[in-house]
Amino acid sequence: MSTSLWRICGGWSPIVRSLRMLSDGASNGLVKRELLNDSSIVHLILNSPKKRNALSLAMIQALHKELKEAESLEKARVVILSAEGPAFSSGHDLKELRSSEGLEKHKTMFESCNAMLAQIQNMSLPVIAEVNGIAAAAGCQLVATCDIVIAGKSSKFSTPGAKVGLFCSTPGIALARAVPRKVALDMLMTADYISAEQAMQAGLISRLVDDDKVHEETMKVAQKVASMSRTVISLGKNFFYTQVQLPVTDAYRMGGRVMVDNLRLADAQEGIDAFIGKRAPNWTHTNKKVH
Repeated sequence: MSTSLWRICGGWSPIVRSLRMLSDGASNGLVKRELLNDSSIVHLILNSPKKRNALSLAMIQALHKELKEAESLEKARVVILSAEGPAFSSGHDLKELRSSEGLEKHKTMFESCNAMLAQIQNMSLPVIAEVNGIAAAAGCQLVATCDIVIAGKSSKFSTPGAKVGLFCSTPGIALARAVPRKVALDMLMTADYISAEQAMQAGLISRLVDDDKVHEETMKVAQKVASMSRTVISLGKNFFYTQVQLPVTDAYRMGGRVMVDNLRLADAQEGIDAFIGKRAPNWTHTNKKVH
């Protein structure tokens, strides 16, 4: 992870401490897991519909655990993140943010959430959000953090914290990196929802489809990603998030080195040979070098 990303998520010490806290969590049914497409697609489902899939501390811990386990699966190539019920996620559980819960609980909540979101961007597997319904506050932050977002036409997105006296400062971090500043500030300061169409125009989501086609479209995208070399996709994802933090000149300099290193991979040479030979590649999905 780049230094700037560590700073975004609260610095080194809180992240390390939060990852330890997260590792103690259990799923407890809050996140369900399905293995699809010969186990190459790991489908994680937020499973607290009665609470509109609020990102409680328990939910954050469960999601961290499942993401960590997904990355450890040898056949895994991509993660889909969806939700049960009419809401993708309503954000943090406000009951856990009352003063009666105490300052330490509040610190743990936000440090743990920041660490889990950093985990999504820094894990080797791409994460695709499959969104139906609302995504609000930290739920919108979760959407903005995922690598690819497929959303239904009736989906809505908001950062409404100011309405209840708690400005969406951390959701605004991911939001500001996904949409233009004027759109982000409008959402943060008015607490208004934006439609799926507006979110598409602003760049918050990748693809917009009819509500009943969201899972089908998500699977199509996931299958395409899963057909690539896990090693190459991991390398590309890591470099992408590193280079967007750099000045253009530095990004190109680093990019050139990454391209050369990529060419050393057995999977790169296999892909080139397969293309020239007009056949399907036989990926190793490893870091094996040919030179």
